Amino acid sequence: MKSNIFLIFLYLTLSLTGCLQDRSVSKLLNTNINNMDSINKYKTLTPEEEYVLVNKGTERPYSGEYNDNKRKGTYCCKRCNAPLFKSENKFDSHCGWPSFDLEIKGAVNRVLDTDGLRTEIICSNCGGHLGHVFMGEGFTEKNTRHCVNSISLVFEEDSQNSETAYFAGGCFWGVEYLMKKKNGVISTTVGFIGGVKENPTYEEVCTGKTGHAEVLEILFNPEIISFEELAKLFFEIHDFTQVNRQGPDVGTQYRSGVFYTTDEQKKVMEKLIIILTEKGYKVSTEIKKANKFWKAEGYHQDYYEVTGKQPYCHTYKKIFD
Repeated sequence: MKSNIFLIFLYLTLSLTGCLQDRSVSKLLNTNINNMDSINKYKTLTPEEEYVLVNKGTERPYSGEYNDNKRKGTYCCKRCNAPLFKSENKFDSHCGWPSFDLEIKGAVNRVLDTDGLRTEIICSNCGGHLGHVFMGEGFTEKNTRHCVNSISLVFEEDSQNSETAYFAGGCFWGVEYLMKKKNGVISTTVGFIGGVKENPTYEEVCTGKTGHAEVLEILFNPEIISFEELAKLFFEIHDFTQVNRQGPDVGTQYRSGVFYTTDEQKKVMEKLIIILTEKGYKVSTEIKKANKFWKAEGYHQDYYEVTGKQPYCHTYKKIFD
């Protein structure tokens, strides 16, 4: 703002003295003023965002909100909102940062990093630091990995019909593994819900003192798969008669529960429990309104897919007709 005032003052002073008859001076001043107006349009950054985007820092691996994001949409620059990457070019490199094998044409510039070894990538519109690009690793056919800090990005989801549901059925690894494969499931995230502590860690939840349950957050398209279909599958992949445990896993964090996000979800759950009770089951599943969901640490996400292992306490058993 001070720079703008100075330039305007200089412009007026030169106008009065006739100096602006030199068109090169006039052009220079107007260009600088326009540049300042452009800069002032950039988003005001938090200290953490400025550390990465301006000072070329790096966020901790697996800490960014978009590392495990599987929704469809466009990733834009946090500083100027310029589109940078499309979701169809995002892949999981297991490096701890969002990875893309292709940028939107003309959106990203490559420059030699100050270390003289790596190639830095910056937003071509505002120059904000995004991360680095690596070649020849063989992750995808494009053989390119744009390793990007989540904090440098803002995600704009494609417009589509979506709904969120929360299912707690013991260890969230197995619940995710068996439910994420259903057609209509947009994305899955494991975490904690139903407790009182802010931002709990896995170790804290395991003490049983935070009140949280291990839960799977599902974003789904109700035009493709209904909540009732997902709820039926939920009952068919875990033992909903057990209290505060699931097989060898014992503790309140392993309790069976559904945390509804709409009144319709609640009605569906109440209907299914009546059906199960009539079938002779003693249902221990709790039904509660969803409160704050806390995402679990990165190594818990897609655990069985990443490790190649199989669920040890979740199997499918058909119950509903």
